[in-house]
Amino acid sequence: MLTSLSTTIGAAAAQLPADVVVHGPGDGFVFWPFFLLIPLFWFLVIGFFIFFGRRMWRRNHYWAATQGAEGVLRERYARGEIDETEYRQRLEVLRAHPTK
Repeated sequence: MLTSLSTTIGAAAAQLPADVVVHGPGDGFVFWPFFLLIPLFWFLVIGFFIFFGRRMWRRNHYWAATQGAEGVLRERYARGEIDETEYRQRLEVLRAHPTK
């Protein structure tokens, strides 16, 4: 029964015109854009991570630099080494001239 079914299908396919019979994904133009889209997708994903990773690193680096100086100033004020007016003056100077 299986051989008769396969011969029937083979005979039916042999009677079809050559344009209708598609032998695989390489024979037709159905799959042509997909080999371009998959690498393009990965380039975009990797570019996204590089772009936003660098951006976040710069932002965190700047934040850490400013918080470091302000943190030392807060500690000196908390220990009583400087008074409130000196604390506010130095804090204003730190925020007016951010580090690069």
